[in-house]
Amino acid sequence: MTTGETDTDADSLSDAGAGLTDEGARRLWHRLGRLPRNVFAISLVSLLNDASSEIIYPLLPAFLAITLGASPKAIGIIEGTAESVSSLLKLFSGYFSDRTGRRKGLVVFGYGLASIVRPLLGLATNWYQVLAVRFTDRVGKGVRTSPRDAMIADAAPAAERGLAFGFHRAMDHAGAVLGPLIGLAALKLLASDANTPTKSDYTTIFLLASVPALVAMLVVIFAVRETHHRGVTKADAVEKLDARAKSDAVEVGGRAASAVVEKPRLTLRGFDGNFKWFLVLVALFTLSNSTDAFLIRRAQQAGVSIGQGTLLLWAALHISKVVSSVVGGDLSDRLGRKTLIVSGWMLYAAVYLGFAFVSTSAGAWSLFLVYGVYFGLCEGTEKALVADLVRPQQRGTAYGLYNLAFGITVLPASLLMGALWDWRGPSTAFVVSAVVGSTAAVLLALTVRTGTKTEARG
Repeated sequence: MTTGETDTDADSLSDAGAGLTDEGARRLWHRLGRLPRNVFAISLVSLLNDASSEIIYPLLPAFLAITLGASPKAIGIIEGTAESVSSLLKLFSGYFSDRTGRRKGLVVFGYGLASIVRPLLGLATNWYQVLAVRFTDRVGKGVRTSPRDAMIADAAPAAERGLAFGFHRAMDHAGAVLGPLIGLAALKLLASDANTPTKSDYTTIFLLASVPALVAMLVVIFAVRETHHRGVTKADAVEKLDARAKSDAVEVGGRAASAVVEKPRLTLRGFDGNFKWFLVLVALFTLSNSTDAFLIRRAQQAGVSIGQGTLLLWAALHISKVVSSVVGGDLSDRLGRKTLIVSGWMLYAAVYLGFAFVSTSAGAWSLFLVYGVYFGLCEGTEKALVADLVRPQQRGTAYGLYNLAFGITVLPASLLMGALWDWRGPSTAFVVSAVVGSTAAVLLALTVRTGTKTEARG
């Protein structure tokens, strides 16, 4: 097996132009139907788990700020700490899945831990307890995410990798549509005032969130299959050498084979230079990408109601993500990953600039819908690019490094946003984030090569 490099060609651009036609839609559905069973099963698990999580998440900022009296800085500490720990664990779990060749056990454990602790948020009486629950919840996410993403990459052909990740993200976001709607229904049925829930209302709703999480556990145990990835063989190693070196490879074939089948190591050595640059820029971009809890609070300041208005807004955001994720993943297979990522990062910066000055609920709604398109362009595409740039036996570790690059600046990003908000107000905080995000997009356009690496037989 060799690693070649292919650039977007004229046929790909022509195909992309048909993306919005009836023929393009039929072709997209046909490609979706060819995705492997494991991609569908893992995507269903994500849908159910996210439905559980997103019953809680849009209510959490108001629960912290109003019911528990937490400050914006405390919200930043909670979400930033939780996500940073999650990202660190993603590195080790991905590496461990490469070392053992088994990924499913880590995925099962990660989903199980999160489903157990998440409903305990309803019993919290101060923000320190919320921090403990969110910390444990994110530990579960950290354990499962990199092995899960590697399972998708293992199952999907290179030519459909963007679509596979785009579909997975779409299903994940579909769960995030269902979650707020379930929460809204619970508010209307159980709360005395759907716009101003009480502590008891929050407790009941958070406990209800355990139901879809338990169903997700059953699906991941019985429907998701273990994936197996092989190391590079002696023949593969010889194939990668040029003609002049082949005779030498025969003489030292045993030694060469021993080197290439060596167990993965927790290091950047051996990874593509493009991949390393991408990690640096992901870390820089994430410095602008604080917790979405701040976006929710900003929307509420602009006039969106705290209870049902926030839940409906959160559901609308994820509807936007569902539609754009499938289209974005499909386009990344044909137009190239970098084009989609740069466009998405610039769109993100524009949205944050808009949040700096938003003053009406209609404006907040518009910005949230556009914000969903950013996710559709980037989330699946970034993960597909990771798989493009590394060898199959490195994928778990590569996703761990990618998530670490993302997570290493999550806590500073949330702390920075909270501190700027407290010091100079929300407008300044959002403007600074927009500047950092657009800078990362420009650097990505200038430094990362446009070719997409694909596996090909020599």
